[in-house]
Amino acid sequence: MFQKVLIANRGEVAVRVIRACKEMGVKTVAVYSTADAESLHATLADEAYCIGGPRASESYLNMDAILTVALASGASAIHPGYGFLSENIEFARKCREHGLVFIGPSPEVMQRMGDKDEARRTARAAGVPIVPGCDLLKSPDQATEEAERIGCPVLVKARAGGGGRGIRKVERVEDAAQAFETASAEASAAFGDGKCYMEKFVSPAHHVEVQVIGDSFGHVMSLGERECSVQRKNQKLLEESPSPCPAVTDEVREHMYKCARDLARSVGYEGLGTIEFLVDDEGHFWFMEMNTRLQVEHPVTEFVTGKDLVKWQLRVAAGMPLPEGVESVPVRGHAIECRINAETADFLPSCGRITMLHVPNGPWVRFDSALYVGGVVPPYYDSLLGKLIVYSPTREEAIRKMRSALGELVVDGVECNADLQLDILSNEEFLSGNYHTNLMEHLYE
Repeated sequence: MFQKVLIANRGEVAVRVIRACKEMGVKTVAVYSTADAESLHATLADEAYCIGGPRASESYLNMDAILTVALASGASAIHPGYGFLSENIEFARKCREHGLVFIGPSPEVMQRMGDKDEARRTARAAGVPIVPGCDLLKSPDQATEEAERIGCPVLVKARAGGGGRGIRKVERVEDAAQAFETASAEASAAFGDGKCYMEKFVSPAHHVEVQVIGDSFGHVMSLGERECSVQRKNQKLLEESPSPCPAVTDEVREHMYKCARDLARSVGYEGLGTIEFLVDDEGHFWFMEMNTRLQVEHPVTEFVTGKDLVKWQLRVAAGMPLPEGVESVPVRGHAIECRINAETADFLPSCGRITMLHVPNGPWVRFDSALYVGGVVPPYYDSLLGKLIVYSPTREEAIRKMRSALGELVVDGVECNADLQLDILSNEEFLSGNYHTNLMEHLYE
């Protein structure tokens, strides 16, 4: 096992990784920006170093500064968390060049699966069904031709990045060229790569993802699935496990797990990863993409499997094997996660100093966060304040538990979306379990 790990991130995920390391007897190194000088992750780590100004480009995306701190502090590995450099191939390569373990898959596998266009081709070769579409588009004229061939509605999607950026829906063939140019420009600005492909827009659809982990001995395991269909502008708001979708029968579920394992095994995947599928109401599913990192919503999987995914990440990265003879970890009970974001009722960002904080607790209630009274929520980063997660034997009980927990949560000093989450949990479509990625559109109506 590693003696010392640097966490190249901030906020709740940095705190989450630090706690896992402490429980394993691993020393931790935090890096922070000038805006995060009073942050919880910098306080909890064994060592903490300021690496730049408040903007991410000056600090959490500053590869040279992070690598310099890692080497100077004697860290042997870097955990990237999620976001920032977690799926940056160049950073993973630089870690390897400097003799540091990047806690994630190899740069070569990241390249193969992080490039969504290449990932589609890899999935197809592994026998995993993919959404009908086309390979990389070369021009606006080709976008028009492919939209006509595939049939609208279609999605123009950036091959790089994530978080809902670089995606445009095309309802009419004549709008395809403009959608391609807009998506390409957005992706180029956000990820430095403006190349896009096109795929059929499947609707109504469920967004279901399978958690996998692989070790250096070629063993891959699946750890259940998560329903992630509650989204606003392609950003997830609420996740649950297992999926309540009636179309995700035990037979469909096992087939999906096998496809996820086969795909991960086909590329020699090492580490934690998530394979995302679209599922229709008849139980047909198609591969969308793979996230080669720890997911924001990993706690719901931890509750239903009883496994600490961050600790498993660390063990696998250190060269330890997964349990022999286990292909699929059984899932028990039901877990729900609500993302608590710093935003107004009009979805505008909110920032400020926390003046009061009451966190709900009780059996099987968890709040992953870096908040504390007096702490500052700066305007420079993602709006996520924390994640409220609950577990119960049944979905109905889990929903009641989450409503109760949200009713207890108090965050003063900034506005948050707790009331919106309560609206979702009271929505009849959500309560039925048979909701789709357009649920939020219906909620607003």
